[in-house]
Amino acid sequence: MIYGIGTDICDVRRIRASLARHGERFALKILSDAEFATWQARSARWPERGVRYLATRFSAKEAFSKAIGLGMTMPMSWRLCEVGNLPSGQPTVVLHGALKKWFDARGLSAHLSVTDETDYAASFCVVENL
Repeated sequence: MIYGIGTDICDVRRIRASLARHGERFALKILSDAEFATWQARSARWPERGVRYLATRFSAKEAFSKAIGLGMTMPMSWRLCEVGNLPSGQPTVVLHGALKKWFDARGLSAHLSVTDETDYAASFCVVENL
């Protein structure tokens, strides 16, 4: 049974502007440690790829927060929600700490889709009861 659905569209130009204003501090606020390492590696090779990576993670976490019905209120937080990839490349939600406990206690499962184009990143998340 569906618990919640969330979607988000993010303007990549807005993420680029935030990075220009705040630098790595902005990325550290949004990304988990593992995501931050990936962002740094992608940014070093091709800065635009790093910006898009950050935009897709921002969008995916927003969509997930809407699907669970919490928005950005505890236990939901940027760094406790990680966007990973299965061996197939499919994006997946990896949770940590209090958010993982909250999610698991409700017997929930998340399905995530992310995409990006030149100016926008978009995500769709469906959360269901197991």
